[in-house]
Amino acid sequence: MKFQSDLFETAITGYGPGWVSVRGQRVEHSVLLHSSGERSPWPCGRFEDLGSAHFEPLAAAGPELVIFGSGARLRFPQAAWIRPLIEAGIGIETMDTAAACRTYNILAGEGRRVIAALLLEAGVDVPDRLK
Repeated sequence: MKFQSDLFETAITGYGPGWVSVRGQRVEHSVLLHSSGERSPWPCGRFEDLGSAHFEPLAAAGPELVIFGSGARLRFPQAAWIRPLIEAGIGIETMDTAAACRTYNILAGEGRRVIAALLLEAGVDVPDRLK
């Protein structure tokens, strides 16, 4: 009998202030995690630096849902920033990055076509809740 499901390619196995661990590999910059296994840097270091150019590649990837982790606290993106997703009919859920990590793991583990866009801000305290 199996008690733990197999980890998928971009499973988040830990997180803390300014970092996430993807299958045990520590990532210390904002990152895009695709449930298909793709992982790429997301070129933004602060919420205040975000714009529509950060969300356009997500729309082009064609997921059914984007999970936006807005940093240590919940902050909603401006409508103009997510317009590419809205126009493509792609859902977006916003939550703090810690909640986004947990939600992404559940949805990606179910085989859903989801992208986690995780804003990792240096020097912001978020406890590691997966350890």
